[in-house]
Amino acid sequence: MIKTENMVYIEIAKGVLLRERLLLENYIARHPEFLTSYEPLEVEESAPRIVKLMARSGKNADVGPMAAVAGSISQIIVEDVSNYGCRNIISNNGGDIALKSTENIVVGLYAGNSPISSEIGFKIDRDRIIDGYGVCTSSGTVGHSVSFGNADAVVVFAEESSIADGAATSIGNFAVGSPEEAINRSLERAECIEGIDGVFVVVGEYAGKVGKVPKLVKTDKKVTYGELFEMI
Repeated sequence: MIKTENMVYIEIAKGVLLRERLLLENYIARHPEFLTSYEPLEVEESAPRIVKLMARSGKNADVGPMAAVAGSISQIIVEDVSNYGCRNIISNNGGDIALKSTENIVVGLYAGNSPISSEIGFKIDRDRIIDGYGVCTSSGTVGHSVSFGNADAVVVFAEESSIADGAATSIGNFAVGSPEEAINRSLERAECIEGIDGVFVVVGEYAGKVGKVPKLVKTDKKVTYGELFEMI
């Protein structure tokens, strides 16, 4: 899902998305291990940018490159569309968000059946996102992505959504045990990963955070997945 300040930029973003997906599919056809590995992989210097972003994120968080596919695509969309003069754009790829804005933005929290899901959001100041920013989420209870933990949501904030995406997967894998244990293990893992600003972890009715997490604000319980962020 993409929001921009002008429909012209939507068409550009669609072209970027289709191009990056094709580049990635062609690379996987030649290197099938890139699709299936749960371990970091080295890639050629000549590999497409999407492949190199994913591999870098996987290495940074000690996970396979596909852990960062959504955040990497979102990041490239925002970066490339910005080159055409767009100053306000949000790319949300299954909860892995890259954004750039001249205004403050609230990103709503979706955490499945957790009682705080859709009740709160993160108010991100324009000073942090005016040049681009990433907000990525991993979950062991929501969606089809692989997670070895049981967190309802692990939200990672970073300057690059590609880095945030791989980190979210890695941190979520440590969310095992009771809610308190899962949160503590996740936050301990978060402190070992470079390149991220802050992490917010939700397990049921419990939550914990570490690092620089944006201000929490109240949101509308009726919010739907497609309305989980807004410019304010």
